Amino acid sequence: MKTYGYGHQSITEADIESVVEVLRGDYLTCGPAVRAFEQAICAYTGAKYCVAVANATAGLHIAALAAGLGTGDEAITSPITFLSSANCIAFTGAKPVFADIDAHTADIDPDEIEKRITSRTKALVPVHFAGQSCDMKRIATLAKCHGIKVIEDAAHAIGSDYGDTKVGSCAYSDMTVFSFHPVKTITTGEGGAVTTNDPDLYAKLCALRAHGTHKDGEMAHTWEYEMRELGYNYRITDLQCALGVSQLKRLNEFKRRRREIVSYYNENLALPHLEEMPYSNACFHLYPVLVENRREFYFKARAAGLNLQVHYIPVHTQPYYRATYGYKPGDYPKAEAYYAKCISLPLYPSLTDDDLSEIIRRIKGIL
Repeated sequence: MKTYGYGHQSITEADIESVVEVLRGDYLTCGPAVRAFEQAICAYTGAKYCVAVANATAGLHIAALAAGLGTGDEAITSPITFLSSANCIAFTGAKPVFADIDAHTADIDPDEIEKRITSRTKALVPVHFAGQSCDMKRIATLAKCHGIKVIEDAAHAIGSDYGDTKVGSCAYSDMTVFSFHPVKTITTGEGGAVTTNDPDLYAKLCALRAHGTHKDGEMAHTWEYEMRELGYNYRITDLQCALGVSQLKRLNEFKRRRREIVSYYNENLALPHLEEMPYSNACFHLYPVLVENRREFYFKARAAGLNLQVHYIPVHTQPYYRATYGYKPGDYPKAEAYYAKCISLPLYPSLTDDDLSEIIRRIKGIL
């Protein structure tokens, strides 16, 4: 019996050859492939600057630091996300604050954000869940009114559009963070990137990626450098970036197929699912549906060769967040109601129409 996971990378011979070419060259890290990948992301998104990093968590961390988050500050994010979206705030010593989701999209609700902005709020971290952009115009308006930074967590959303802008353009934010984990739309194995249009933020991000070091002025022509702040070794390799450049060439193809699969599920499965908003043209990373008796469904699906996944356990219910910040079940009812039933179906470009028919047949057999 053929088995299906919820996500899978798509690697071609051209991808492999791009990595082999780096292995045959002079640079394995800190070389020209890193800059080529950053330039390719800028060209695709329309952002002025890009800093490629070891993973999206690293990107979120340095973005939070570049935004000036520190002890005594607060930043607002969604409870329906992977841990990194909130952890990046906690890493800085600031307090992660959650705002409930819109039940139709599982994206953070701008009305809920507004309720939780205080004098301590220094940043908003909206999460583009499953690949669909949050309502960034409303979020940007809130941020501007209160003088706070916006960091888009676009780990799911490379290739997505918000209105007539690309996610990652930073048209409505200060920084955007992408993930290139193997289950994401394009992959570098592990890897991430931060885009921005602000030259000062760009310089700060570059330094934080490399131990807090700066090499400017006369130092640019010598061995000298200065460590002006505490940074990290969050660099990415040329091997990864060569793969990223190759994958990025197929991003539009990946998006087309992902949207076809989502449409196929919508038309052939009578299960509640997330809605796509009029402002969205998403490159869907996930296809979550809502099912009753989710645990029973999960194990029956595994027995039927469907290795599905749940996205996500609400962050505020995790033991660390309960013990450290006093959050508790019941704090964010829409997020918890969504979590109680959600499960993500297979969604990746190599799925054929025959695969989709078989997946749907198996799902109907266990409902």
